[in-house]
Amino acid sequence: MYHQTFDGADAAWLARWPHYHVHFTPTSASWINQVERWFATLTRKQLRRGVHTSTSQLEADIRTFIERHNEKPKPY
Repeated sequence: MYHQTFDGADAAWLARWPHYHVHFTPTSASWINQVERWFATLTRKQLRRGVHTSTSQLEADIRTFIERHNEKPKPY
């Protein structure tokens, strides 16, 4: 998990780069644990297993993983 303090310099940077968005979530949010587990599964089962020679191939492999994962969804 990434933690960043937010100050005036950050606000100025974000004003120059409007396509970036900051989302503030409480550190005790239980859904964060589920998301972290999902990304760990993605990394273990898909990302570490293959060699991705391009960004588009990596994106396609992630989409394929998501489609397969959603065929038989299970709660974390």
